[in-house]
Amino acid sequence: MTEPPRVLLADDQTLVRTGFRLILGADGIDVVAEATNGTEAVEAARRTRPDVVLMDVRMPEMDGLEATRRILTGAPGEPRVIILTTFDLDRYVYAALSAGASGFLLKDVTPEHLTAAVRTVRTGDALLAPAITRRLVERFTRRGSDTAALHRDLAALTPRELEVLGLLARGLSNAELATRLHLAEATVKTHVARILAKLGLRDRVQAVI
Repeated sequence: MTEPPRVLLADDQTLVRTGFRLILGADGIDVVAEATNGTEAVEAARRTRPDVVLMDVRMPEMDGLEATRRILTGAPGEPRVIILTTFDLDRYVYAALSAGASGFLLKDVTPEHLTAAVRTVRTGDALLAPAITRRLVERFTRRGSDTAALHRDLAALTPRELEVLGLLARGLSNAELATRLHLAEATVKTHVARILAKLGLRDRVQAVI
């Protein structure tokens, strides 16, 4: 992936789109289209085929969650979606992940984190704002046996894969996992890929959940 990521911006606020476009452009990331509501976002995604969509949640006509569901149809070459919102609400996080989003960030994200997030999900990885990751882990580890019974069968994982999965749930990157486990980063990537395949998961975010 030597070419710069191609990004679609979907937000009903002109100033927000302008700010994001300037931030991304300064880092060599192309904004190929903009949308002011979910309906426009779906049409623009089909027309321009971006690598990544930065999607607001609250927009007129169609919200970002429904637009994400319509964009992510499972077809080959579909974009990755990062939900960007000012509203740090659990129900938005869960709905976004269920819709297939690869990331969830708050709009107070730094310019450096925003551009890094676009490049990260473009390569097939996934991410959540650190505060959101911590809250998700805390919530699910507090739940009782009824919820535990719904978890996927982990018996298919090797001891090493279980170890990697546990560290994934703490939000460690591949590089951090490699350092912690004294492995090559390529080996870590192989472990992560096998975990996702065995558990039938889309990406690291679903693995954390």
